[in-house]
Amino acid sequence: MPQPTAFEEVMAARGKGMPAAGEVTITGQDPVYSTKFKIGSTCAAVLGGVGTAVNDIWELKTGRRQKVAIDARHAAAGLRSTDYMMRPNASGAWEPVVSASQKAMRAITQPWPTKDGRWVLPHFGLPNLQARMQKLLGCEANPDSVAKAVLKWDALDLEAAIDEHRVCGGMVRTNAEWLASDHGKVLAAKPIVEVIKIGESAPEPMPAGDRPLSGVRALDLTRILAGPICARTLAEHGADVLMIAAEGIPQIPEHVMDTSHGKRSTYLNLKNPEDNARLKALVKDADVFSQGYRPGMIAGLGFGPEELATVRPGIVYASISCYGADGPFSHRGGWEQVAQTMTGILHEGTPDRPQLLPAAACDYTTGYLAAYGILLALARRSTEGGSYHVRVSLCQSGMFIYRQGDVGYQPAGMELSDAELNALRIESQPAFGPLRHLGPLLRLSETPPRWDRPTPVLGGNAPEWLAAGAGGAKAAAE
Repeated sequence: MPQPTAFEEVMAARGKGMPAAGEVTITGQDPVYSTKFKIGSTCAAVLGGVGTAVNDIWELKTGRRQKVAIDARHAAAGLRSTDYMMRPNASGAWEPVVSASQKAMRAITQPWPTKDGRWVLPHFGLPNLQARMQKLLGCEANPDSVAKAVLKWDALDLEAAIDEHRVCGGMVRTNAEWLASDHGKVLAAKPIVEVIKIGESAPEPMPAGDRPLSGVRALDLTRILAGPICARTLAEHGADVLMIAAEGIPQIPEHVMDTSHGKRSTYLNLKNPEDNARLKALVKDADVFSQGYRPGMIAGLGFGPEELATVRPGIVYASISCYGADGPFSHRGGWEQVAQTMTGILHEGTPDRPQLLPAAACDYTTGYLAAYGILLALARRSTEGGSYHVRVSLCQSGMFIYRQGDVGYQPAGMELSDAELNALRIESQPAFGPLRHLGPLLRLSETPPRWDRPTPVLGGNAPEWLAAGAGGAKAAAE
């Protein structure tokens, strides 16, 4: 039986067959960047799925379907959207936002040789994690020191120590090694996105409004790419998205700027009883609850999927993780680079040595898949009722990307042109100053995706829902 195309595999999760001929148009092709993997076209297939799921909802509301279009080159640009975001400097000239600290982190979050001839990638993603990783390795935060420290270890011993110390990283595996592992076998038996009915409730027709997700309320308890991209996608189609985070929790500012368009933000510390109760009250009027905590952690704070399905029958609950909900590695935390490390993508980065992708393909693809699953669940809830648990993982997305095949190793220096990027950029006016950034990439003929408000100041909004019908011109003025 032939391998399904990426779009066919995405549509399999929908359970309704393929959309009508001509409804979804996917143009463009890889290579877009210097990689053998089809990251642009794979992401475009998922965005085509998002468009199809939005269309399903639009048909439920209006009886009409619309045309969906996405270009693989545009999808590829979205995989590096933070790198393409710009702010004016002191002299007024626009320049990239990526900070020196992020560039330094990327320089050491790389694969390094080990004593036994393998490679390990230790992750230094946030200051608190970096400090713990440096303590484990006994190194300074520079490439030479990290390389010398990793070389003292056997690969699997270091991976086990990383797990024990609750930091992130892993031994570089081939794809065959991953698929032969116990954890790889667990993920291989699952679809790219799981939509699981976890409770019964009455059907809830989609709220009235001129956008597909008008009136839909979503809580976003995620950080750093995959989860925020999921919620940002919901905001593109009209949802009221409220980000929840504890004040002072480590963040990467440029990622917050770029993944928060269209959202509001409030501070709640779930370990504080009053804040915990406030979030429970918000859940009672929510449609979507999206979280990216380490598996099991948020349930311990009273916000597991089954509990929330009791608090709010009809909730659509999304869990976004690195390794997925099941299997021997499911308790581990992880990042984009770790998913590439484990699933074989990193191993085949170049013909000569392991190398990371030139874009965060696992993160963004996972975020879009989570949004796709949520849209599918909302459509099911509108006709048959029920509470749903949507589950996605970075490693599952890495496996999905890997099995699309390759376009051969590409030379260094490939990039989208300034003209291409400028055609995709829009300008917004957050309270902290103007931004130029990529706009929504998916094209819909009747309800073009847009963000009704600029990226917020963290913690700048009250922990409450907008009044029914709030948005549009009012939102733009806030």
